Amino acid sequence: MPATPAAPRTPLPPAPARRSLLPASTGTRAAFTHLILLALPPAFPQDPPPDLLREVAAKAAEFKTARDQYTYRQTVLFLELDPRGLEVGRYREVRDIIFNPQKERTEVFVGRPLTALKNLRLTEEDFRDIREVKPFVLTRDDFIHYAIKYLGREPMDEQDCFVYQVKPRQLLDGLRLFEGRIWISAPDRQIVRAEGRPVPQIYRQKGENLFPHFTTIYRPIDGKYWFPVHTYADDTLPFRSGPQRVRLTVQYDDYKRFSADSTIRFEAK
Repeated sequence: MPATPAAPRTPLPPAPARRSLLPASTGTRAAFTHLILLALPPAFPQDPPPDLLREVAAKAAEFKTARDQYTYRQTVLFLELDPRGLEVGRYREVRDIIFNPQKERTEVFVGRPLTALKNLRLTEEDFRDIREVKPFVLTRDDFIHYAIKYLGREPMDEQDCFVYQVKPRQLLDGLRLFEGRIWISAPDRQIVRAEGRPVPQIYRQKGENLFPHFTTIYRPIDGKYWFPVHTYADDTLPFRSGPQRVRLTVQYDDYKRFSADSTIRFEAK
């Protein structure tokens, strides 16, 4: 989202250990040593199963194919905020992802988008990120683009999760990628949360196209696939003309699996 020309803005405000003197027997010393070793944390995080990423990629391929068979409503709200966090501009749109009478998947606006931004404008890259990067998936085809590092294991969203850092191997013009962390459900082998930002940030002589850090949350749909249900971002973008705080939400509602017998309805709002 490049900044439109505007006046410069003010940057946002930035007991000693006690040792027993009594002699211990060899057996006692061995027992104490064993207890101490058990108490120490492991030197490295618990390793994930060796085939975990392969399973995740297979699930992701199923995820993409399955999600293409679902209808849902997508609501995008993008706000410009002043340094106090008050709204000064907004963009809002609602789209239904549906199947037309020819059973082809398509998108239709529900009402007209509300465009009332003051300092920024949304670009093709912004909308592409909403479609492709923010609902992040990791298929086998994506492995060529990313360096993936295991960070450890922790609970997230009531799931036992493996945590990975994901970074692009190389930034290429025209290719939108993700840089951040993903949480993978240990039992389901699917992403339950992604946190990071779309890359690359775009810097040009005549202006910049900058993108906020975001979090996407996934939930199980029909008890099988973890689909994105909510994306949010609250970030300050460092434009040369001055910092601009933005807030973005993308809500995905009413997932319904499409079948040949489904009735296609166009709703007004």
